[in-house]
Amino acid sequence: MTTYIALFRGINVGGKNVLPMKDLVALLERLSFQDVKTYIQSGNAVFRSKVKSPAVLSKSIRSSVKSSFGFEAHVIVLNRDELERAIRSNPYPEAEAEPKTLHVFFLDSRPKNPDLHRLESVRLDSEHFKLVDKVFYLHAPDGIGKCKLAARVERALGVPATARNWRTVQKVAALAKGKE
Repeated sequence: MTTYIALFRGINVGGKNVLPMKDLVALLERLSFQDVKTYIQSGNAVFRSKVKSPAVLSKSIRSSVKSSFGFEAHVIVLNRDELERAIRSNPYPEAEAEPKTLHVFFLDSRPKNPDLHRLESVRLDSEHFKLVDKVFYLHAPDGIGKCKLAARVERALGVPATARNWRTVQKVAALAKGKE
C-alpha cells in the first residue's frame, strides 16, 4: 500500500462546489482507499491505496465527485515521497518561520514552456518565486492578498495547479507520515 495525498482545487470556496469533509472521507472509502484523513475544509486528503498510479487515482476521484456531488473537482494526487521532496526542495527556508507567507503550488505536470518573465513583470520587490520540476514556490512576505502574480501562476506556467500555504503543507505531511 502506498500513501497518497489528494489536493483539491476550488472546493468549499464562497459556497460553491460544496463538499463536506465527512462526505469526502466516505467517498474515498467507497473507492476502497484506506486510512482516509482530511485536513481543513479546502480539500486535503491523505489515504492509502494499492493503486500505483496517481493519475488513475485522480481520475477516479474526479469521476466519483462528479457523479456523487454534480460538479467537476480538479484533484492533484501525490505520493508521500513527492510531498516530502517538495518540502525538502523549498528554496525559501527563511520563510518557514512565517508559514502564511510561503505558498507551494502543486502542478499537474512539469511545464513545457513556462512564461516566468510574465510573472517577473508583476512581482513586487519583496516577492520571490521559483519553479522546481512540478512545484512552484512563492514567498510573498507582504501577504498573498497584495500579490498580483499568484493569480497568474497557472496561466503563465500553462498547467493546472493548486496552492497551499506552508502551514498546510506541513500539516498534510504530518498526516501522511502517520500512515506507514
